Amino acid sequence: MSRLATPIRKNDNVIVTTGKDRGKRGRVLKVVPVKNRLVVEGVNFIKRHTKPNPQRGVKGGVVEREAPLHASNVQLVCPECGQPTRLGKRILGDGRKVRICRKCEGVVDK
Repeated sequence: MSRLATPIRKNDNVIVTTGKDRGKRGRVLKVVPVKNRLVVEGVNFIKRHTKPNPQRGVKGGVVEREAPLHASNVQLVCPECGQPTRLGKRILGDGRKVRICRKCEGVVDK
């Protein structure tokens, strides 16, 4: 199975561009590269009916949690300019390969 490359990584701040949660911002909690999907904090909530499991300490009932959404439906928010942006790559003088903002040319990676 091939790994699909998405430029968005865990702990990046993103904004949702399409769907029922359009315009919401959140932090990426999990990246699923095989399916090209992301789990974003506070976005795309679903209800799951769970069975009680006393051995694992799970209470039964209806649980709300975030579901994965496709990576093409979000856009990275630049930490320097605060704008939704596309990403580029650049090699710095010390040899590090970093992601850069296409709008302000700022470095996205810490």
